[in-house]
Amino acid sequence: MAFGEHSSKGIIGTKSKELAGKRIILCITGSVAAIKSPEIARDLMRRGADVYAVMSKSALHIIHPDMVEWATGNPVVTELTGQIEHVLYAGEHPLRADLILVAPSTANTIGKVACGIDDSPVTTTLTTGIGAGIPVIIAPAMHASMYKHSIVIENIEKLQRHGINVLMPRFEEGKAKIPGTAEIVHAVVAKLNVKRDLIGKRVLVTGGPTRAYLDAFRYITNPSSGKMGVALAQNALDRGAEVTLVYGPGSAKPPVGVKVVNIVGTDDMLVAVQYELGSKKYDTAILSAAAADYGASDRKMEKTPSGKDEWVIQLKPLPKVIENVKKIDADVFLVGFKAEFDLSNEELIQRSYDRMVGAGMDLIVANDVSRKNAGFGTDTNEVFIIGTEKQVLHVAMASKYDVASKILDSVIEALT
Repeated sequence: MAFGEHSSKGIIGTKSKELAGKRIILCITGSVAAIKSPEIARDLMRRGADVYAVMSKSALHIIHPDMVEWATGNPVVTELTGQIEHVLYAGEHPLRADLILVAPSTANTIGKVACGIDDSPVTTTLTTGIGAGIPVIIAPAMHASMYKHSIVIENIEKLQRHGINVLMPRFEEGKAKIPGTAEIVHAVVAKLNVKRDLIGKRVLVTGGPTRAYLDAFRYITNPSSGKMGVALAQNALDRGAEVTLVYGPGSAKPPVGVKVVNIVGTDDMLVAVQYELGSKKYDTAILSAAAADYGASDRKMEKTPSGKDEWVIQLKPLPKVIENVKKIDADVFLVGFKAEFDLSNEELIQRSYDRMVGAGMDLIVANDVSRKNAGFGTDTNEVFIIGTEKQVLHVAMASKYDVASKILDSVIEALT
């Protein structure tokens, strides 16, 4: 860290490099959801962005600018001065911002922007930035009845016609609440950093664990969180694909805009995959789920009594979902995953290659879950992407979203 640099700058790029080198203006308006703005700023920074905040007068009643300055590591604009901050940040010059994010945005701000009114630091910055061609994303937050007002709806539609992204709020407790931080950040990433090279394509992803029940409610499973499958679905969606996620009981939240088919067991996953592949044409199927390989030979729909006696369980192999894919659609580009434990790179690659050939895959992604920060439940991963000619791409430790991007890059390269 350079001498004199704000300590908050130390988090820049600690999660990923998706937004490295990007300057983002975070406009904060007078909604109570302004308390979420520091969290949004810091998540953007962890992905590599430098964030500069501009606050309306009303926002100052919700959150203090000192808090926002701490969050971003940059001075906060609360009024326009002789420094002409709106031009400095959003004017037509090489050092201007790459994107303006309004989070949260009130109905009042939406209306003013739609009418070209610039009577505050936020609206003046937006007018300047829109005129300079800077991308704008707006995350509304207001009472539900305000959001449903016909003129507010017209204003939102007008902004969208002018190329401004207006995110859908969450309707809870009679309020149109600001979208989740992850959704907002992904919208920024998609706008700035993701190639739109899957428009018109359909992608099927499996993710999460499955459960193999032993009695009425006890089951065996694995520690998969579903984060890798969710990252793949999000990246494919960001790149323009129509995405279906067949999802086991993972803890990661599926992306907004993806068709989610929730399943529990391996048999359920197989049925769902067979239905999807049989009912519509998919270009790619990426099976990243950690499906259970074994289940009870004789499951009884009752609780096995607790006691001191041993409980001997006989397990049977469950169907391999990936081995059934090509039987349904021989043309789909099939990507599988192979998780191993404590192997050398050479052993990991060879075992995964053999598995790919045996199952008729077109690509396989291999990882060793014994390695630090590369196993189940982590936000990062280290993988080897292996092709049919045994070509290998090593993806060093990176966020699962970045790993997903590399996987989809490999898919597209193989298909072109």
